[in-house]
Amino acid sequence: MIDLGISKLAMIGAVALIVIGPEKLPRVARTVGTLIGKAQRYVNDVKAEVNRSMELDELKKMKETVESAAKDVSQSVQSSASDFEKSWAEATSEASAEGHGGDASAVEQISLPEPVPEYHRPNKNWRVKQGALPNWYKARLGVRSKALSGAARVARFRPTKFN
Repeated sequence: MIDLGISKLAMIGAVALIVIGPEKLPRVARTVGTLIGKAQRYVNDVKAEVNRSMELDELKKMKETVESAAKDVSQSVQSSASDFEKSWAEATSEASAEGHGGDASAVEQISLPEPVPEYHRPNKNWRVKQGALPNWYKARLGVRSKALSGAARVARFRPTKFN
């Protein structure tokens, strides 16, 4: 890259002062500064876009590996399920053959667990708790039963104008 030290920058400034002149030098310096800033922002945007595309490619590769792993797991589960079904069918056919051929008490009865009762939602106002104090007592004490917003509170307690 270009090695710009303090001595080289001072020489460039002196030449610019002679060539451009002291009246136009601040305006030219401002313009050059804005152009350099725009160039840096453009380079940073390009770098960010390249980084995003690289991360996107990495995410696509990761997605493919996860999908292939999921397919392998599903295939292994299906194969183990089919093996289980075969062994279950063999076991039940042997048990039924023993049950028909000999003693009926040899075959054990499999008891299924009782089904879980279905959920029923409580009453409509199940979140509202009944207070221990009656409403007439609360009204006498001045306990608020309804909350007011800030604007409603100001409107309620605004002093009346004296005419």
